[in-house]
Amino acid sequence: MTDERHHREKKPHDIQPPATEAAPVRPVEADDRIAALEAELAAAREEAKEARDRWVRERADAENLKKRTSRERSEAVRFGTENLVRDLLPVVDNLERAVEAAQGGGNGKPLVEGVSLVLKALLDVLARHGVTRVESEGTRFDPTHHEAVAHVESAEHEPNAVIREHQAGYRLHDRLLRPALVSVSKGPSNLANPEGGD
Repeated sequence: MTDERHHREKKPHDIQPPATEAAPVRPVEADDRIAALEAELAAAREEAKEARDRWVRERADAENLKKRTSRERSEAVRFGTENLVRDLLPVVDNLERAVEAAQGGGNGKPLVEGVSLVLKALLDVLARHGVTRVESEGTRFDPTHHEAVAHVESAEHEPNAVIREHQAGYRLHDRLLRPALVSVSKGPSNLANPEGGD
């Protein structure tokens, strides 16, 4: 029995390793570490606060820019024709003078001359703003710039030639504002007598 007890005592799982002593934590080192961590935390909080403040300012700037752009766009649409209208006012003044002259009587020649001058002034204003007249009479019919209102038989003109302009067409820079209303030649009639008989 003694051998058994002695044998049990020597089992490896029964042997306890010698206890190691933990190094004592010095309170000064712990306080220093805590202070360093608190300083890092305070710096991180300050950095986060500054980042948030920057974000709030940038967001407000973006909102202000959006509002200002919207207001400027609205004003551009509303007052975009201001220069054109300002340039047209003298034309209106001249037309009013022409009407006054017509009401005063006379042979009409001064009225025609006055209206011709007003028309020229108006066309000059339109040209300054990029409006040009579509060339029509004597040109080939172009469906992108002309609108045919009549097809006329003509031995004098080639087929599809514009022989008469009923209403002028206009472009604003490269964009067609209004097509010219024209009469187009469809060539000589097939029924015409080529011999020229009576």
